Amino acid sequence: MWQVGIIGAGGIGSAVARRLVPLGAEVRMANSRGPASLADKAAAIGIVPVTVEAAATARDFVLIAIPQHAVAALPPGLFAQTPADTIVLDANNHYPIRDGEIAAIEAGMPDSVWVAERIGRPVLKMFNTIHAATIVDGGHPKGTPGRICVPIAGDDMAAKRKAIDLAEALGFDGLDAGPLAESWRQQPGTAGYCRNLDLPAMRDALAASQSDLVATYRAEALAKARAMTAEALARSRA
Repeated sequence: MWQVGIIGAGGIGSAVARRLVPLGAEVRMANSRGPASLADKAAAIGIVPVTVEAAATARDFVLIAIPQHAVAALPPGLFAQTPADTIVLDANNHYPIRDGEIAAIEAGMPDSVWVAERIGRPVLKMFNTIHAATIVDGGHPKGTPGRICVPIAGDDMAAKRKAIDLAEALGFDGLDAGPLAESWRQQPGTAGYCRNLDLPAMRDALAASQSDLVATYRAEALAKARAMTAEALARSRA
């Protein structure tokens, strides 16, 4: 079974781990606070707490599931020791309200192209269009009507086939979403972002996205995030 390193112990990383461990995968998890801080999660989920360096040397997959701004703070040369055949997955979404402005992205560079350049390693964009709770509870057997689709963008066809197998194992239809340069099609605010679409609908949503509207998509997603935050704050004060 797979050996998977997960960098980030938040919602997406923990959700993927929660699904993988029962399948027999060895899941190495790391965060910025060190292995000792993951003892409770190890007991609850069955992950192996490790350093970031150890997570990056996993044999089959390494999932980057940290805020976009935190990618720049990863140790220099972190992926130099990652095995050549290991597939690096990027679940990032850039939100300026959280990450601050990143000049290259604001100028139009897709989020995951920026990540690949920062870490010096090709990546596949995956798990960025789905909520953590859906990863945990939304998977279904292959052939189930309305089965949720997980788009996967990247330049390595063999790696994408393996990532599609990973999505299938978790109960989702994996979809080749094209090259990494077009991963903007699945960024926040686009028609396929966090809509729990099935495969045909996701394919249509990706095709309908327009490159000249990327800034608009992000602004709409940011406005929605702000509204949701304000609503949650209001409820907490009620």
